[in-house]
Amino acid sequence: MIRIEPRAAPSRLMTVGIPVLSAVVALALAAIPLAFAGAPIFPAYAQMFHGVFGSMFSFSEMLTRATPLIFTGLAAALAFRARLWNIGAEGQLYLGAMAAVAIGTGVLDIPAIFLLPLIITFGAAAGAAGMALPALLKTRFGADEVVTTLLLNFIILIFLQMMLEGPLKDPMGLGWPQSAPILDQGMLPTLMDRMRVHSGLILALVIAAIAQFMLIRSVWGFRLRAVGENAAAARHAGIGVKRSLFGVAIISGGLAGLAGVSEVAGLKGYLTADLSPGFGYTGIVVAMLAGLSPAGVVLAALFIASVFVGADSMSRAMGVSSYLADLVVAMSLLCVLVGGFFARYRITRSVRVAS
Repeated sequence: MIRIEPRAAPSRLMTVGIPVLSAVVALALAAIPLAFAGAPIFPAYAQMFHGVFGSMFSFSEMLTRATPLIFTGLAAALAFRARLWNIGAEGQLYLGAMAAVAIGTGVLDIPAIFLLPLIITFGAAAGAAGMALPALLKTRFGADEVVTTLLLNFIILIFLQMMLEGPLKDPMGLGWPQSAPILDQGMLPTLMDRMRVHSGLILALVIAAIAQFMLIRSVWGFRLRAVGENAAAARHAGIGVKRSLFGVAIISGGLAGLAGVSEVAGLKGYLTADLSPGFGYTGIVVAMLAGLSPAGVVLAALFIASVFVGADSMSRAMGVSSYLADLVVAMSLLCVLVGGFFARYRITRSVRVAS
């Protein structure tokens, strides 16, 4: 008879190895539709690799693509650690971007040196506000945060379109639904000449390092992990579960808001309704691939960004669809979920003895 039994505790090798193996398996499985598309598999993957690491420009594009994924990955990872399922990072990203534009277009008469810090602060606060309502509904009324955060994404996008056709619309934009540009002194500085990678990457890496330290070495991190492991036991031990959930919700929303700030103030300079190609949702894949580890989020974001940038290069060179990148990301998530199951459980077979 076959039985599924829980493991005592997954080994560190298994914890680290599953995400790596999941990425490798996802790339291997993606070779099947690649072959059906008529592209030679090894040259195609070689072109994907060259499209990321073949030049400084392509490498910088990968880092640019990874920056918002680090923010949204951290937003998902910290919330999921407490079993708070924030699916609303996409909407919170746009709230942060709207706040950045509202402050950065010169509405406030403030010294230039204070403009960028104010943009970052207001962007994070706007994203946090977008997560405050679902967190309040969960902690006070027990509402399912998966439903509330997901539905709030659509409400925010509709609100964004209304703002781009109204108060935020650029009067010099020839009728296009876009915001006025952010002032030069409100833009995040670039890290390399003639490259798009900007200092938002440094901010993301610093926040990831702080989050890793706080999660492992601080009392706050212990409480967060305790709530995620067993909320009832944490409550019995005197930990304020509702307060912990609300606190991590604010942090998660703020991080997603910073993703919006990094895109609009670090890259594009103005806001449109298509600012994000789904960074909020892809951040969930990043967090799962990282095993909900802030340090792992950085590596997972770099991997996902490499897949997207490399797939674009492969698409141009080999004539195959760039949607292969979405396939690899989806397969990575599926492999992580399957691998996580076998990390927590094992399949045993027992022989029934006849009486």
